[in-house]
Amino acid sequence: MTTNTTNTTNTTNVAKAENEAVVAENVRLDFAKSARKAFRALIGFDAAAREGLDPALVELIQIRASHLNHCAYCLHMHTNDARKAGESEDRLHMVAVWREARHFFTEREQAALALTEAVTLVADGGVPDDVYAQAAAQFDEEELAQVLALIFTINTWNRIALSTGKVAGTDER
Repeated sequence: MTTNTTNTTNTTNVAKAENEAVVAENVRLDFAKSARKAFRALIGFDAAAREGLDPALVELIQIRASHLNHCAYCLHMHTNDARKAGESEDRLHMVAVWREARHFFTEREQAALALTEAVTLVADGGVPDDVYAQAAAQFDEEELAQVLALIFTINTWNRIALSTGKVAGTDER
């Protein structure tokens, strides 16, 4: 047991040191410090977008958008947040392939995931009417607006993290 604990500790320390080295190499601006007003406004928008939504749904949306945007920083953060909120490992592993694993997700979650994909990849063909209609059938008008706002915010956060070179595993919240 001690050997496994020591190996795990050593592995964790090595990973932490590697992350710190990557961060040290990455000399991009700190958006939160350099654009304080914009950053605070986005935090407010994000908080408003989450209001009234199921926390598990919030994390699923954020995870899926982060997959699509290839944002490791946000993906790491939101999968950890989802685990803390009680999300199962099975469902977390299936988010990226939810269409092939529909039985893991409710109709409401599937509608939100489809809308997340359409809005995140909007340049690929807009938001199809059937995807919007599916979401509108699962959420009342206010909830649908909240879901859309959440999709907008996670896409913005992904772009900030990617543009400023945020490193997965270095979340400072």
